[in-house]
Amino acid sequence: MTSQANSSTPDRRAFLRGDGIAAAVGIGGAAAPRTARAVTGLKPQYGMLMDLRKCTGCHACSVSCKAEFDVPLGATRSWVEYVEKGNYPNVRRSFLPRLCNHCSKPQCVDVCPTGATWKRAEDGIVVVDADICIGCKYCIQACPYDARFLNPVTGSADKCDFCQHRVTQGLEPSCINTCIGKARIFGDLNDPKSEISKMIATNPVTVLRPEMGTEPNVFYIAADHSDPHTSHANGQYIRVETHRRQQERK
Repeated sequence: MTSQANSSTPDRRAFLRGDGIAAAVGIGGAAAPRTARAVTGLKPQYGMLMDLRKCTGCHACSVSCKAEFDVPLGATRSWVEYVEKGNYPNVRRSFLPRLCNHCSKPQCVDVCPTGATWKRAEDGIVVVDADICIGCKYCIQACPYDARFLNPVTGSADKCDFCQHRVTQGLEPSCINTCIGKARIFGDLNDPKSEISKMIATNPVTVLRPEMGTEPNVFYIAADHSDPHTSHANGQYIRVETHRRQQERK
């Protein structure tokens, strides 16, 4: 079934691949993917790094994402959680930006019955073809990061795609462009000379829900992953707030 879906839309898939445009341009200060292949022998794997030492929780990333894709009211491709933690009077607030993790082993791809969601071989970005998606919500349920939603306008699954329409033109994702604290870095994780690779190599980083085995490609520096529903709370006051319609963290 998947192979039929893929072969039925060659022109659309070719467009989404960018026809190799991304192979010739650099993204966000990173060396071009062509250089990465020469150095490592690997195809590009785009990823994002959130340096939360610089994040102010301003939501510029969320707003720019909404504007870039005209995301319907009540839906979000990208959002920021507020994490309040401690016991009076020692309580602090931190921020945790969230989006699709563009996993190396995406569970959403495995469960899609039509092949509407897949991981691009040329750059590792996980994308959704709205023309093939039947709105079954299997991928929404399978995502461990609650990063997908059913678009009420298109009736298909929707999520962050790293602004692949911008990336294929050599531009950075919109959220990178608008981050006032420069807390976000985007680039090729397989290129050791890229800014993101250098930052990950020289700083302790974490990912969301590593126990799920999806191998996320969104990394965090100095993130507080505290959750009020886990034993890690240890009697502390922990509250996680978000501007999303669905308040509960998955």
